[in-house]
Amino acid sequence: MIGEVLAGIALVNSAHKQIKQLVNNVSDISGLAKHIDQLFEGEKQIQKNRIDANNSVLSIKNVAEETINAKLAQEKMQEIATMVNMRFGPGTWQGIINERARRIQEQKEIEREAMLKRRREQQQLAENIKTMGIVVMSLVAFVVLATGLFLFNSHSR
Repeated sequence: MIGEVLAGIALVNSAHKQIKQLVNNVSDISGLAKHIDQLFEGEKQIQKNRIDANNSVLSIKNVAEETINAKLAQEKMQEIATMVNMRFGPGTWQGIINERARRIQEQKEIEREAMLKRRREQQQLAENIKTMGIVVMSLVAFVVLATGLFLFNSHSR
Protein backbone atom coordinates (compact mmCIF):
# COMPACT_ATOMS: atom_id res chain seq x y z
CA MET A 1 0.00 0.00 0.00
CA ILE A 2 2.67 2.48 1.03
CA GLY A 3 4.69 1.27 -1.95
CA GLU A 4 1.75 2.17 -4.18
CA VAL A 5 1.59 5.66 -2.69
CA LEU A 6 5.30 6.13 -3.20
CA ALA A 7 5.05 4.75 -6.73
CA GLY A 8 2.18 7.14 -7.49
CA ILE A 9 3.94 10.26 -6.18
CA ALA A 10 7.25 9.16 -7.77
CA LEU A 11 5.47 8.78 -11.11
CA VAL A 12 3.90 12.23 -10.74
CA ASN A 13 7.25 13.80 -9.81
CA SER A 14 9.11 12.09 -12.64
CA ALA A 15 6.48 13.01 -15.23
CA HIS A 16 6.34 16.59 -13.92
CA LYS A 17 10.10 16.98 -14.28
CA GLN A 18 10.14 15.54 -17.81
CA ILE A 19 7.17 17.60 -18.97
CA LYS A 20 8.78 20.78 -17.66
CA GLN A 21 11.87 20.00 -19.72
CA LEU A 22 9.98 19.07 -22.86
CA VAL A 23 7.15 21.61 -22.95
CA ASN A 24 9.24 24.59 -24.08
CA ASN A 25 11.24 22.82 -26.74
CA VAL A 26 8.84 20.15 -27.85
CA SER A 27 9.86 18.60 -31.13
CA ASP A 28 8.51 15.12 -30.49
CA ILE A 29 4.95 15.19 -29.19
CA SER A 30 5.01 11.47 -28.36
CA GLY A 31 7.60 12.06 -25.61
CA LEU A 32 5.49 14.81 -24.09
CA ALA A 33 2.34 12.72 -24.41
CA LYS A 34 4.03 9.75 -22.74
CA HIS A 35 4.91 11.88 -19.73
CA ILE A 36 1.44 13.41 -19.58
CA ASP A 37 0.10 9.82 -19.48
CA GLN A 38 2.49 9.07 -16.62
CA LEU A 39 1.34 12.20 -14.81
CA PHE A 40 -2.29 11.07 -15.06
CA GLU A 41 -1.38 7.50 -14.07
CA GLY A 42 0.53 8.68 -11.00
CA GLU A 43 -2.33 10.95 -9.95
CA LYS A 44 -4.77 8.06 -10.50
CA GLN A 45 -2.66 5.77 -8.29
CA ILE A 46 -2.60 8.39 -5.54
CA GLN A 47 -6.39 8.86 -5.71
CA LYS A 48 -6.96 5.09 -5.82
CA ASN A 49 -4.78 4.65 -2.76
CA ARG A 50 -6.79 7.28 -0.88
CA ILE A 51 -9.97 5.36 -1.67
CA ASP A 52 -8.54 1.88 -1.02
CA ALA A 53 -6.59 2.75 2.12
CA ASN A 54 -7.23 -0.09 4.57
CA ASN A 55 -3.82 -0.23 6.21
CA SER A 56 -4.10 1.75 9.43
CA VAL A 57 -6.58 4.21 7.95
CA LEU A 58 -6.74 6.00 11.28
CA SER A 59 -2.98 6.48 11.47
CA ILE A 60 -2.15 10.20 11.36
CA LYS A 61 0.97 9.37 9.35
CA ASN A 62 -1.05 7.60 6.63
CA VAL A 63 -3.76 10.25 6.56
CA ALA A 64 -1.19 13.05 6.35
CA GLU A 65 0.84 11.23 3.72
CA GLU A 66 -2.19 10.48 1.54
CA THR A 67 -3.52 14.02 1.84
CA ILE A 68 -0.18 15.72 1.18
CA ASN A 69 0.63 13.43 -1.76
CA ALA A 70 -2.77 14.16 -3.29
CA LYS A 71 -2.23 17.92 -2.84
CA LEU A 72 1.29 17.69 -4.30
CA ALA A 73 -0.04 15.80 -7.29
CA GLN A 74 -2.77 18.43 -7.79
CA GLU A 75 -0.16 21.20 -7.56
CA LYS A 76 2.05 19.54 -10.14
CA MET A 77 -0.90 18.93 -12.46
CA GLN A 78 -1.93 22.58 -12.14
CA GLU A 79 1.62 23.71 -12.88
CA ILE A 80 1.75 21.52 -15.98
CA ALA A 81 -1.67 22.81 -17.05
CA THR A 82 -0.40 26.38 -16.83
CA MET A 83 2.78 25.55 -18.72
CA VAL A 84 0.91 23.72 -21.50
CA ASN A 85 -1.61 26.56 -21.81
CA MET A 86 1.17 29.15 -21.94
CA ARG A 87 3.06 27.18 -24.60
CA PHE A 88 0.16 26.00 -26.77
CA GLY A 89 -2.57 28.54 -25.99
CA PRO A 90 -5.37 28.99 -23.50
CA GLY A 91 -7.68 26.03 -23.09
CA THR A 92 -5.21 23.47 -24.43
CA TRP A 93 -4.95 21.63 -21.12
CA GLN A 94 -8.73 21.64 -20.64
CA GLY A 95 -9.03 20.28 -24.17
CA ILE A 96 -6.66 17.46 -23.24
CA ILE A 97 -8.68 16.76 -20.08
CA ASN A 98 -11.97 16.81 -22.00
CA GLU A 99 -10.66 14.57 -24.77
CA ARG A 100 -9.27 12.11 -22.24
CA ALA A 101 -12.60 12.03 -20.37
CA ARG A 102 -14.45 11.52 -23.66
CA ARG A 103 -12.17 8.62 -24.62
CA ILE A 104 -12.48 7.02 -21.20
CA GLN A 105 -16.27 7.27 -21.42
CA GLU A 106 -16.18 5.89 -24.96
CA GLN A 107 -14.05 2.94 -23.81
CA LYS A 108 -16.42 2.25 -20.91
CA GLU A 109 -19.35 2.29 -23.35
CA ILE A 110 -17.54 -0.13 -25.70
CA GLU A 111 -16.84 -2.46 -22.76
CA ARG A 112 -20.44 -2.18 -21.58
CA GLU A 113 -21.75 -2.99 -25.07
CA ALA A 114 -19.37 -5.97 -25.31
CA MET A 115 -20.58 -7.24 -21.94
CA LEU A 116 -24.23 -6.85 -23.02
CA LYS A 117 -23.48 -8.64 -26.29
CA ARG A 118 -21.83 -11.52 -24.41
CA ARG A 119 -24.81 -11.70 -22.06
CA ARG A 120 -27.25 -11.76 -25.00
CA GLU A 121 -25.19 -14.49 -26.68
CA GLN A 122 -25.16 -16.55 -23.47
CA GLN A 123 -28.94 -16.14 -23.14
CA GLN A 124 -29.39 -17.14 -26.78
CA LEU A 125 -27.18 -20.19 -26.27
CA ALA A 126 -29.16 -21.18 -23.18
CA GLU A 127 -32.40 -20.75 -25.14
CA ASN A 128 -31.02 -22.84 -28.02
CA ILE A 129 -29.94 -25.60 -25.63
CA LYS A 130 -33.37 -25.53 -23.99
CA THR A 131 -35.10 -25.75 -27.38
CA MET A 132 -32.78 -28.57 -28.48
CA GLY A 133 -33.54 -30.41 -25.25
CA ILE A 134 -37.27 -30.11 -25.88
CA VAL A 135 -36.85 -31.36 -29.46
CA VAL A 136 -34.69 -34.32 -28.37
CA MET A 137 -37.11 -35.23 -25.58
CA SER A 138 -40.01 -34.97 -28.02
CA LEU A 139 -38.20 -37.26 -30.49
CA VAL A 140 -37.42 -39.76 -27.75
CA ALA A 141 -41.05 -39.70 -26.60
CA PHE A 142 -42.21 -40.17 -30.21
CA VAL A 143 -39.82 -43.10 -30.77
CA VAL A 144 -40.90 -44.74 -27.48
CA LEU A 145 -44.57 -44.21 -28.35
CA ALA A 146 -44.10 -45.50 -31.91
CA THR A 147 -42.16 -48.53 -30.67
CA GLY A 148 -44.81 -49.21 -28.05
CA LEU A 149 -47.59 -48.99 -30.64
CA PHE A 150 -45.65 -51.22 -33.03
CA LEU A 151 -45.03 -53.83 -30.33
CA PHE A 152 -48.66 -53.61 -29.14
CA ASN A 153 -49.96 -54.13 -32.73
CA SER A 154 -47.56 -57.01 -33.42
CA HIS A 155 -48.57 -58.82 -30.19
CA SER A 156 -52.26 -58.15 -30.78
CA ARG A 157 -52.29 -60.13 -34.01
